[in-house]
Amino acid sequence: MQGTFLRRTGILFTRTLLGLIFFMQGFGKVFMYTIPEVYGKFFKDFENTFLPKWVIWFAAYYTSYVELVAGFLLIIGLFRKCAYYLLALDLLIVSFGHGLIEPIWDLSHVMPRALLLIVLLLAPEDWDQWNLDGIRHNKIKA
Repeated sequence: MQGTFLRRTGILFTRTLLGLIFFMQGFGKVFMYTIPEVYGKFFKDFENTFLPKWVIWFAAYYTSYVELVAGFLLIIGLFRKCAYYLLALDLLIVSFGHGLIEPIWDLSHVMPRALLLIVLLLAPEDWDQWNLDGIRHNKIKA
């Protein structure tokens, strides 16, 4: 009983923490800066690479909105698997982008998020019982 409670608490904490990290990052990009400003600050340099401009704009919108929406979904525990996969793609895009501009020596932004996401992806489903997906499917266990 104690072990089950600790596992569920640990996964709830991990999912909520990762959700907060992504949500706050996406919130800042979408509402505080706006996507055009984010593009100018963080994506404009990619115009000097082989990437077409529409791909760069897509990446700016995708990463910003996925971080906002999927982060929120993780916090409330709704559509978790979909959110995990969208955020995994987000991290791949971000890692590719960082590596395209300069060698990736600084992993301080991507690695903590990736490790938390890997924990959630590998954790058995019954460890993550405290979520809205469980209510939606009538699977909540004490």
